[in-house]
Amino acid sequence: MLNKKILLFPTLLLTTVVFANTHKSSDWMPDNSFTQGVEGPAVDKNGHLFAVNYLKAGTIGKVTDKGQAKLYLTLPNGSIGNGIRFDQSGNMYIADYVNHNVLVYNSESEKLSVYAHNNKMNQPNDIAIMDSGILFASDPNWSENLGNLWRINIDGSTVLLEENMGTTNGVEVSPDNKTLYVNESVQRNIWRYQLDTNGNISNKQLFYKFEDHGMDGMRTDNQGNLYVARYGAGVIAIISPQGELINTVKLTGQHPTNVAFGGKDGKQVFVTMQKRGAIETFTNNIAGRNFH
Repeated sequence: MLNKKILLFPTLLLTTVVFANTHKSSDWMPDNSFTQGVEGPAVDKNGHLFAVNYLKAGTIGKVTDKGQAKLYLTLPNGSIGNGIRFDQSGNMYIADYVNHNVLVYNSESEKLSVYAHNNKMNQPNDIAIMDSGILFASDPNWSENLGNLWRINIDGSTVLLEENMGTTNGVEVSPDNKTLYVNESVQRNIWRYQLDTNGNISNKQLFYKFEDHGMDGMRTDNQGNLYVARYGAGVIAIISPQGELINTVKLTGQHPTNVAFGGKDGKQVFVTMQKRGAIETFTNNIAGRNFH
């Protein structure tokens, strides 16, 4: 279990300056092209965008171009996906919150299998990945406003890193693989941990706290800035590695669930929009973490 060392950054809570917004969001996929539970956007090494719950729950859709998508996978055994990540070999990892799994899909063999399973998980929600392939999964218990944080090793074994947190949701790794970010939706906290090469965490610190609205998925760009889906606020908040709010991107919908980088240069940002069943996009001035 984690030996917590909690340090508060007093200047972070006072950061209220939002720089002029130069991004404009527009629809990439229209209303109701996905279900209201659209989540888990991720872009593979070929530049294809994927998201869960295409047309109906328990599916994964592949977005081939603006306004164009098709059914890619139907998950078995009543599984419903949430977060999606790709490793450097192109394997797709899917958080299955119904059956306490993380699934893996190999596109070459077209084989879908259980990569990790633990009945002690509430519901694996969002996942993050180190360059080495080590995964992290948030694990909220929404009814109790609590949550856990898990590590999933490259052999599929699971390690409970911390329990009885707030409602853990978004999770992300920094570009240098030395920092893990985890947010708590109800409590509106973002925590920062130091990461070692084996995926061990230490030195827990409060990175940022919002005073209103919730949070969902998060991604970093290749400069280490953190992009946070502000559920209910209808914005993507961009926070520097120093914990300063440097920009806020206004969206059309009010309920963004997650963020992914893609496009030819890695500067196109895709945002899944719950309740609209849509995917919005905007052009960023910095590429995502996996684009160099």
